[in-house]
Amino acid sequence: MSDGRPGRLWDTPALWDAALAAVVALLSIGLAVAFDPAALPEGDGAVRAAAGDSPLSLTLIALACAPIALRRHRPYPMLVLSQVPIVALAAIDADPGTAELATLILLHAVAAHRGLAQSLIALATAGLGYVVAAAFGEIPWTMHLLAGVLLFATWMAGRSSRLRRAYLAELEDRAERLERAREADRRAARAEERQRIARELHDVVAHHVSVMTVQAAAARKVLASNPGLAADALSAIEEMGRTAMAEMRNIVGVLRTDGEDGERAPQPGVGDLPALVEQMREAGLRTQLWVEGDGPKLPPGMDLAVYRLVQEALTNTLRHAGPSARAWVTLRYEPGALTVRVEDDGRGPDPEEAPRERNGRPHRADGARHAGGGDGERTGHGLVGIRERVSLYGGELRVGPRRGGGFEVCARFPLTTASRGER
Repeated sequence: MSDGRPGRLWDTPALWDAALAAVVALLSIGLAVAFDPAALPEGDGAVRAAAGDSPLSLTLIALACAPIALRRHRPYPMLVLSQVPIVALAAIDADPGTAELATLILLHAVAAHRGLAQSLIALATAGLGYVVAAAFGEIPWTMHLLAGVLLFATWMAGRSSRLRRAYLAELEDRAERLERAREADRRAARAEERQRIARELHDVVAHHVSVMTVQAAAARKVLASNPGLAADALSAIEEMGRTAMAEMRNIVGVLRTDGEDGERAPQPGVGDLPALVEQMREAGLRTQLWVEGDGPKLPPGMDLAVYRLVQEALTNTLRHAGPSARAWVTLRYEPGALTVRVEDDGRGPDPEEAPRERNGRPHRADGARHAGGGDGERTGHGLVGIRERVSLYGGELRVGPRRGGGFEVCARFPLTTASRGER
């Protein structure tokens, strides 16, 4: 029973040590009695018989084996304690049976559970005990050699056991450290993925909602005077909403997949910039696109970063630059670099439209632009996301007022990094 009291008692190491001590003691006493030399002819055998199975000798045998019961808690003191009755047995010329096995068991316990210094002292103690006991009788030199080999082999076995346990403990500790490191990496990867998805969602939602808001405002203005133009604006809003929903489903789909299926949906890139510029023109922002020079095919990550940068910059222009603003998008391929510049000449939102913002609450239009045409409202999460995208590929970003009025977003991507990433 793994959950009952008998099971817990059976798994107690002290119980096994006590049982081992009892077995060794009973075996030693049994051998001492079984091989009683009283049955031998008169002579030296009679003298041995008088000491071999006497109560004193049997008591000494039991005392020599009893320390085995505490071999895990105090192995070295128990080793020293066991040597006393063993030497006493040799002094009275009594047969110790297998009581000397206690010396080997306790020596192994010291070597297996204590440090090198104490284990060497234990080896010397066991050797000294054998020498003292051997001094009371005449023993062939071969027996001395065998005893020395047994003591050293037992000590080596104990040390090997200790080193093996230390090695296994080190492996377990290393495995735990690796598991903690992997868990930290997984948490960092999840945080990075959440941040990436948050950037994607912001770019998609901010762009499409901004365009839909502008289209809705235009439809509201001409609803009474030009219903046909208002209907076209509402159709554009409907198409833009469907496009936004499709992109959001692609992004959210990544969260619902365990593998890489969510990454298979095509992501926008530099090739989609003409369509983006056309969307902005339909929304009322006069936008032009120039591509100067030829360059290598960008890796998917950088291709998406360039598209999102232009998308966010044009969305900010549409929201903050004013109704008569114009925008220019320039992609310039240089030796080892790609420069992306988005400029506008906006002067700020129309003051007449500002009070209608935010559910009819007054909204300040003045002060929205810094001196020189800068826009104080353009430093939100979108530009933070752009900065993160650019820095991810080792690029440089400059955001601020444009000389002559307006606003400018300029980024420079090193193409050497792109080439290495593509390979």
